[in-house]
Amino acid sequence: MEKKLEKKVLIASLIGSSIEWFDYFLYGTVAALVFNQMFFQSDDPAVGLMLAYASFALAFFIRPLGGVIFSHIGDRIGRKKTLVLTLSLMGGATVLMGFLPTYDNIGATAPILLIVLRLIQGIGLGGEWGGALLLAVEYAPKERRGFFGSIPQMGVTIGMLLGTLALSIMTLLPEEAFLSWGWRVPFILSALLVIFGLWIRKGIDETPSFKKAQEKGEIAEIPFVETIRSHWKEVLIAVGAKVVETAPFYIFGTFIVSYATTQLGFSRTVTLNAVTIATIVTTILIPIMGKLSDKIGRKKLYVGGTLLMMLYAFPYFWLLHQNSALLLIVATVLGLGIIWAPITAVLGTMFSEIFKSNVRYTGITLGYQIGAALAGGTAPLVATALLNAYDNSYVPVALYIMLAAAISLIAIASVRDRSNQDLDSEAADSLHAGLGQNHTDQKA
Repeated sequence: MEKKLEKKVLIASLIGSSIEWFDYFLYGTVAALVFNQMFFQSDDPAVGLMLAYASFALAFFIRPLGGVIFSHIGDRIGRKKTLVLTLSLMGGATVLMGFLPTYDNIGATAPILLIVLRLIQGIGLGGEWGGALLLAVEYAPKERRGFFGSIPQMGVTIGMLLGTLALSIMTLLPEEAFLSWGWRVPFILSALLVIFGLWIRKGIDETPSFKKAQEKGEIAEIPFVETIRSHWKEVLIAVGAKVVETAPFYIFGTFIVSYATTQLGFSRTVTLNAVTIATIVTTILIPIMGKLSDKIGRKKLYVGGTLLMMLYAFPYFWLLHQNSALLLIVATVLGLGIIWAPITAVLGTMFSEIFKSNVRYTGITLGYQIGAALAGGTAPLVATALLNAYDNSYVPVALYIMLAAAISLIAIASVRDRSNQDLDSEAADSLHAGLGQNHTDQKA
């Protein structure tokens, strides 16, 4: 692949996932600072905050639906067209939020419009990750597929860093200015990212894997049905493999903020700085780990990271309990910055390598979205519930991290490493052989 096209493909795959996580961070933070006062007005501030957080959670419930809709389109009409649709929906809704009139201006219509935009955002988000990943993976030379597949994964941390930076700058404004117009600026400026993303994506042709499936007449009539019928084991593997990537991420990145501040007496600033430093470290390490997976294999790297995660569960909490700001940073950097990096770097590429091209978008999206819903969004909730149930002892939370790692190790035990093999070599028969399945070359 020529260098110019290679660069375009990698930027196009990275931009969508960066916007996705930029929005995730932005909406979650602004919901607690602004939306509870300006959109969800209530005599009881706690009710306003709960309503604002409920609007935040909506996107998580709608994402699997968006995933099914757009993965169907992606496997039927192509990755490129779908990615233009998802980015337009996701980005358009985010920008429009910046222009919304408040409750004081238009009454109850304001929160209704905000919720509608949040739902549109969620539907777009559901289909974005799978398409962004496949754009990178299906264009990649076989010997560099791990590196290409790791690039969209950087979007998580880049988006969070951009969101942190944007809000840090805006919160320097006087509170009155921040509440009246300051919070709107990051939403409106995200239009620049969206326009750039659409321009890049429109300049790229359809992926080689999808073209090959079209030429062979292997486009699935109803990709969701075909996936459930012939690839249900692979979907379960992907769901299981996602557990160790998503649950510890929310423990190290989200749960730690409340745990370190309320239980251990650390300041919010120190804790957030620890997470930010770890996020920068992991952003640098993800493409390095992707490259490494091309040399030593995806499965080895994933299993190594997962075993380290399991071994680190108790030392992590021990470091936190030393009541040292430095050790808090060390603990977070080790967990989120270093141990988590190889797991997330190879996850998407590994998912892609276990599905046939005619259901690949649907398969990886189902695995990712179901895994994220079951193990990701629930992780801080489960960890908090375990603390409350066991007199603030961290032991059950550490065991929970170990359980997440064990589930993922079991899930990928039967997967054969397909590093440096052609992605579409006779419908990934090497994997199906490894799963003990005897898939014939099915035409949908």
